[in-house]
Amino acid sequence: MAKITVKNTELTVVMINNAEYICITDLARFKNPEHTDDVIRNWLRNRNTIELLGIWETLHNPNFKPVIFDGFRKEAGLNAFVMTPKRWIESTGAIRP
Repeated sequence: MAKITVKNTELTVVMINNAEYICITDLARFKNPEHTDDVIRNWLRNRNTIELLGIWETLHNPNFKPVIFDGFRKEAGLNAFVMTPKRWIESTGAIRP
């Protein structure tokens, strides 16, 4: 595990299988230090975010469930759509580093 500093914010970087991952909670802390969970949930509601995650999983995860992803993609961005990291991982079979 390493740390980098971006705009005076320390971010955790983890190496898994020769790939580097930046901690999303650290990124959210830059936006709103007191409510990182809300920042992440709002980011996950965005259609572009869901599409990005779906593309990444399709390329890197043979166990990804594309039919579930398609349902989420259709709902993303609507006022009633709510997504959490736990729901995404458990529903789609997403990789959890």
